[in-house]
Amino acid sequence: MTLGHSLAEFVAAGRAGALDAAAGELWVFAYGSLMWEPNFPCAEVRPALLRGYHRALCILSIRNRGTQARPGLVLGLARGGSCAGMALRVAPEHREATLAYLEDREMATMAYRPKLLPVRLDGGRSVPALAFVADPGHRQYVGDLPAERAAALVRQGRGSYGTSLDYLRNAVAHLDAIGIADGPLHRVLALAAQEGTTECKADHGGER
Repeated sequence: MTLGHSLAEFVAAGRAGALDAAAGELWVFAYGSLMWEPNFPCAEVRPALLRGYHRALCILSIRNRGTQARPGLVLGLARGGSCAGMALRVAPEHREATLAYLEDREMATMAYRPKLLPVRLDGGRSVPALAFVADPGHRQYVGDLPAERAAALVRQGRGSYGTSLDYLRNAVAHLDAIGIADGPLHRVLALAAQEGTTECKADHGGER
């Protein structure tokens, strides 16, 4: 996606290219809060697997779940491995409104890049889905941190949406509830819940 182009234009360009999709059909790959709180109409929700990326606490939050002085940490899709999540199908009549909503929700600071990626649904069918992956060149991107450092960021983060610790607790609980066991997130949560986690600071700009 380039500056000056909307998410809807990006998706339309992708569909006109190599990806083969039904006219008007939109799938969104959800790997974090979009799985349990999409806030847009879903015509269908299916378990899905994305290869080439994995779920990671790799984005500093300096507004929603932290501040500039005491950043928190939130989920993104980082390169490598695979990620189990949910594919959300959006009916054609809700497509434009959904894309506008997702652009505002996911791309306020451009810490995430929109990509059309093939995901495999339960049953074996592969569909192109809109996914928001972490931008490794963005100043809020921190990559795969050691569990202890990630826990320190999670524990200290507190922003306009609440704490980073509550965000992670909610994510782990919902992933467990739908049968997606994420061991690394459990490890970070266990460490973050302990007293005395070391404070971390960052001078990264942007907002999330």
